[in-house]
Amino acid sequence: MSKFDRLTTAGAAASAQGDLAVRLLHAATPAEVVEVLLQADPRARGASVLWSTHWPRDISCHPAQPRDSAVVMTTIDAVYEARNGGVLPAHLRILHDDGYHMAAVLHCPDGCPDLLEPSVHRLGEVLAIQRMQESVARLEQAEMLQRSLYAIADMAGSDLDMPDMLRGLHRIVSDLMYAENFYIALYESERDSLRFLYFADVVDTQNLDPDEEIPLAQIERGLTWYLVRDRKPLMGSTEQLREQVSGPLRVHGPDSSDWLGVPMMREGRVLGALVVQSYLEGLQYTTAEMSLLAFVAEHVLTALERKTSQSELERRVTERTLQLAETNVELRHEVAERERGERLQAALYQIAALTNSEDTSERFYRHVHAIVGELINADNFYIALASEDGTTVSFPYAEDQHERDWSTRSFRRGLTEYVLRTGKPQLVDVAGVQALLEAGEIDAEMMRKPTLMWLGAPLLGVDGPIGVVAVQTYDADVDFDEHDAELLTFVSYQLANSIQRRKAAEALKQANALLEQRVEERTGELREQITVREQIEAQLQHQVMHDALTGLPNRVYLRDRLERAIARLRRDPSQGIGLLYIDVDRFKVVNDSLGHLAGDEVLKEVALRLATCVREPDVVARLAGDEFAILLEHAQLPETAAKVAQRVLRSMQPAMSVGDRELQVSVSIGIAIIDGDYESSDRILHDADLALYRAKTAGRNRFVLFDDAMQHTAMGVLDLEQALRDALLNDEFMPYFQPLVRLADGAVVGYEALLRWQHPQRGVLTPGEFLQVAEDSGLIEAIDWRMFRLALECSRELVRDGGYITLNVSPRLFQQEDFDRQLLALTTEIGFDPARLRLEVTEGTLLGDPEAMVAVLQRLREANVEAALDDFGTGYSSLGHVHRFPLKMIKIDRSFIAPFSAGVSPRSSAVIEAILALGHALGVEIVAEGIETEYQREMLTAMGCDYGQGYLFARPQPVDRWLDGG
Repeated sequence: MSKFDRLTTAGAAASAQGDLAVRLLHAATPAEVVEVLLQADPRARGASVLWSTHWPRDISCHPAQPRDSAVVMTTIDAVYEARNGGVLPAHLRILHDDGYHMAAVLHCPDGCPDLLEPSVHRLGEVLAIQRMQESVARLEQAEMLQRSLYAIADMAGSDLDMPDMLRGLHRIVSDLMYAENFYIALYESERDSLRFLYFADVVDTQNLDPDEEIPLAQIERGLTWYLVRDRKPLMGSTEQLREQVSGPLRVHGPDSSDWLGVPMMREGRVLGALVVQSYLEGLQYTTAEMSLLAFVAEHVLTALERKTSQSELERRVTERTLQLAETNVELRHEVAERERGERLQAALYQIAALTNSEDTSERFYRHVHAIVGELINADNFYIALASEDGTTVSFPYAEDQHERDWSTRSFRRGLTEYVLRTGKPQLVDVAGVQALLEAGEIDAEMMRKPTLMWLGAPLLGVDGPIGVVAVQTYDADVDFDEHDAELLTFVSYQLANSIQRRKAAEALKQANALLEQRVEERTGELREQITVREQIEAQLQHQVMHDALTGLPNRVYLRDRLERAIARLRRDPSQGIGLLYIDVDRFKVVNDSLGHLAGDEVLKEVALRLATCVREPDVVARLAGDEFAILLEHAQLPETAAKVAQRVLRSMQPAMSVGDRELQVSVSIGIAIIDGDYESSDRILHDADLALYRAKTAGRNRFVLFDDAMQHTAMGVLDLEQALRDALLNDEFMPYFQPLVRLADGAVVGYEALLRWQHPQRGVLTPGEFLQVAEDSGLIEAIDWRMFRLALECSRELVRDGGYITLNVSPRLFQQEDFDRQLLALTTEIGFDPARLRLEVTEGTLLGDPEAMVAVLQRLREANVEAALDDFGTGYSSLGHVHRFPLKMIKIDRSFIAPFSAGVSPRSSAVIEAILALGHALGVEIVAEGIETEYQREMLTAMGCDYGQGYLFARPQPVDRWLDGG
């Protein structure tokens, strides 16, 4: 090639590169840059570029979207692998990747060439510009939303009447989205009606009275009706809305091309609806606009409530202000005004912190001045407080370049008084002052200072303004604007609250000091009176509870100790308590022969000797005349009682010196052992007295143990044991059946076989009347096996079509090594399906020998016989032990169900919920026993209990009753 040709070729290449650079500079979007990039390089024919500023979401492609979605997914996976150190496939090349959100990838099926670096660099620049533009758009949207919320709040607290405020709300919503057709409706739940407070529509021109209540039934199945009933937003065309509502849709009024409505809700209740709609084809609302409208609807509802409910104005203002402040803080993270919001929040916190400080008022106000000075220019600053009667204005704090007289003054017509009268913040310049002078709101004599601009905000209390916080400037270079007024207003809210709290705290402090002084004085008086009264009461108490002759406790004291001992015995049956009833033998002879003085000496000596025979906390008491008693507590009875009685008899053996005579005195003793059958001290004294009578009749100078009741009980047990043996021989035992039902529909799922004794004289007896004797005598095993045979034989028809039979098994049977084999042999002999059989065991049975019980129950389960834990909650097992055993069912004891008859029982509810949670976790059926009322059934169903048993559904009956249809 000649030199001329080389120069010509180089010139053409330079011209092409210059042309490419110009085209790249004119390409303003990623798609335009990609188009230039692909056209500039013939090697990139058939290739495409995928890019996104929110990778891997919102991926765009040029020249066309891939038909195969797998291309996009493969590209996403490849970028992820490359970011983590992987290698890209040959058909892909990353053109730009910031490692976070922005990425652009070249996809070329025939392999990716190395494209020109300026093109790749320009693509990265355009992507970055696009992402910054998106961020700016989001910030502008956030700022617009913030201004809208401020505007709504301002209108709610303004003097606008309701129609003007509603038109203002319409304008605000129109700034956020297309809202030419817009209406607000309030829902009255008590009357199930709507009031259309505001209605603007270019097609539907009907004139709706905002005070007219329209029954919701009049627009039944309409879109507004579904907003109220379904309590969720709706958006889209009519066909799309039909798919969103919970029933058929009826269109009321003109049909729109797109419709968006949100319910206005408070604490889960629908209070109204906010709706925009469009009749323009091609205009559709977005999900973001639906969320925005829902957010705005909450603030619109608050504005309406504040406007229509004056009695709750202060609470609503405070609540909404706090919500707006919180929202403002969140939004300012996205906008340039974040620093101003943070300074304001910090100032409010500092003022709130000052409230609880111990500083003087002067220091408090000085700190407030410094805080306000950090927000706005506060070189000239003062705080004014109105008197309670509103006749004077005082200035507890002021810093001003010109004014020196800040003494208290009468209520005049100055700017401070103007704010107090209006209760609103005021930003007044020279022109504003002139306007107020002409309107007569202020007097000229009050404006002698060269004030160029004045800004004041009311300190609002519960009943209105309590003062004013104000700043002013005399410098033309310093002015205030609406932002400053807003800041000072926010500060005034917190400052007013702090001032009132400090006043309340000071008043409370003074009241407490006065109260403490009065309490101290009165306490001294009462202490003296109490001391005297306690001495008198102690003396009276001793006289009432003790015998005057011997100094021993008397009958009243003993009865009180007996009642307390009975109460302790009920709580702890293991307590040992005994009573010795003592009578001096032939005491009447001593009185008749030697006189009452000698008799008194004998009684005092007997009392002394009795006191030596006991220890704490035992009690020696004189009951009356020559009768004494000894109460023994915490003792092993009756052995200890007998030993003490012997000690008493030995203590009386030495002779007594009475006057000039030596007397030999003896005593007789009756002993009563107190158990759980005793309900009163009178019965204890009666039984001990009977034993004393027998001791005297037996010859005196001895003790007798009261045991008639025990003897009678023993005879009764022997008779019952013999009757049980006869019942086995005469086949007097029979099974009754009580159904177990599904609580949801009352369907019978099984029956529990219950033992009954057909006694020849007493009729049908329940196990509670004979079971303990049967267990103690060892007859329970024979009775159980007889019960099993009878129950299985007569219940085959009951469970032929489904269900099961449960049998109660005593602990003794599980101690037999071949119990499971005997039971299965019995089912085989009778022809009863083992899968229809469940055995009920108690908690005590399970924990007696847990390992053996697990083995037996597991063998039974392998033979299709399941186990049920009966009376759960009354034994010693815990929830943590249940999972160890192969159980099919847990039956909650009736003691936890009974409290529900009187209403909700928190303790029972907690236990039942824990059992239900355990059962559901283990896959075990839960049956509630003892259901007697419909309320109990409803409560258990609500708590998640599936099965139940009790008198509400049926009482135990013979099998014939159930086979005949119940």
